[in-house]
Amino acid sequence: MTEPANPTLWQGFAAVVKRDLLLAYKRPGDMLNPLFFFAMVSTLFPLAIGPAGDQLKLLGPGVVWVAALLSVLLSLNSMYLSDLEDGSLDQLILSPQPLPLIALGKTVAHWLVSGFPLVLVSPLIAITYQMPTETIGVMVVTLTLGTISLSLLGSVGAALTVGLSRGNALLSLLVLPLAMPVLIFGARTVALAAADDAVSAGVYFLAAYCMLALSFAPFAAAAALKISNE
Repeated sequence: MTEPANPTLWQGFAAVVKRDLLLAYKRPGDMLNPLFFFAMVSTLFPLAIGPAGDQLKLLGPGVVWVAALLSVLLSLNSMYLSDLEDGSLDQLILSPQPLPLIALGKTVAHWLVSGFPLVLVSPLIAITYQMPTETIGVMVVTLTLGTISLSLLGSVGAALTVGLSRGNALLSLLVLPLAMPVLIFGARTVALAAADDAVSAGVYFLAAYCMLALSFAPFAAAAALKISNE
């Protein structure tokens, strides 16, 4: 009798992503809560400062980026928490698939659930700040790179704090210092686009930061999961 073949790396990665997406589909609050928070903060801010177009264009990039950062932070704590509660985290760690690949799969699923909807909604938010079409395009690009970086950085923090009491506060303290360059360059790049200045340097920085996070975050998250599970 032949033994069943182990799944390939791609099959294992795809299975982790599919599993987390199905779990998120069964818990729609995991996707809707960050999205509602992002939409509410971004759309209520213009009501507070008034309808002045120049002021909205000046403050809009910073407001949108801060709202996106806080929205992603809201959903990070649940990345590994449900796996810990139902015991599947132990099975993932003991899986024949490489643990960094599993951590990357969970990060991709988290971005698809929490970050990607923010990118899709951001053009509608930009309209409330009277941003031109070119600026909206730059904002979509920077938010895409930025939210991917935040999910990667957040996976490390979530792995370090999984199972800890008051893990949300500690997770924010761990992730925020690393996320500050993303916030600063993302908001500044969109502001430069609104002023018709060159934006290539900011986009290149965000892309490089995203690649740097992609190169180390899965391995750091895997090591953190093993430490947290001991």
